[in-house]
Amino acid sequence: MGDAVGQMLASAVGIALSPMPLIAVILMLATPQGRTNGPAFTGGWVAALGAVVAVVVSAGSGLSTGSAPPAWAWWLKLALGALFLLLGFEQWRGRPREGHVHAPPTWMQAIDRFTPVRAAGLGAALVVANPKNLVLAVGGAVSIATSTASGGGKAGAAALMVVIGSLCTVVPLAVSRFGGDRSTRVLGEWKAWMAAHNAAIMIVLLVVLGAKYLGDGIAGLTG
Repeated sequence: MGDAVGQMLASAVGIALSPMPLIAVILMLATPQGRTNGPAFTGGWVAALGAVVAVVVSAGSGLSTGSAPPAWAWWLKLALGALFLLLGFEQWRGRPREGHVHAPPTWMQAIDRFTPVRAAGLGAALVVANPKNLVLAVGGAVSIATSTASGGGKAGAAALMVVIGSLCTVVPLAVSRFGGDRSTRVLGEWKAWMAAHNAAIMIVLLVVLGAKYLGDGIAGLTG
């Protein structure tokens, strides 16, 4: 299991640092329906992330034979590394210029009118319909699938990946429930910081992961 955890950890942390779900759940918690919509959003996120990881780990494990990762895994890591770098470049191109502020997404403007079903759907959509989060999830799951861990070890690593990747939604929920009077101020500060540094966080994250996956792929193909 240790090998599988080590392989997926960077991707799981990358998902956990994604600013958009954290901002979304904090906004939901501040609405009159926050006590139901916040957990619904988190549930949708966890379910979608778990489904993506489970499908990729299961499919990838079925295609892997022997103790060493197959050649296709290294080629896939090369492709994912290149995709991470491309997404990082696109994020850099679309970063807010000084003196300009991007308008919030349409769903963010209507978040106070969400039902629990819509909140859960948004949580799922931010996993499967967001290219950055989806590529991070697939990349981490492929690393688990092609590791040398046993079947049980891969299942444990997949579950741990979902737990780590869901911290961006679970932690604000816990702070809101158990943080007392300070929770509103703390969550507001988190939201403001993540919103202000969203582009920088994702650019650095995507470039670092892109370099890691490219390096892994090149090393595997030439080693």
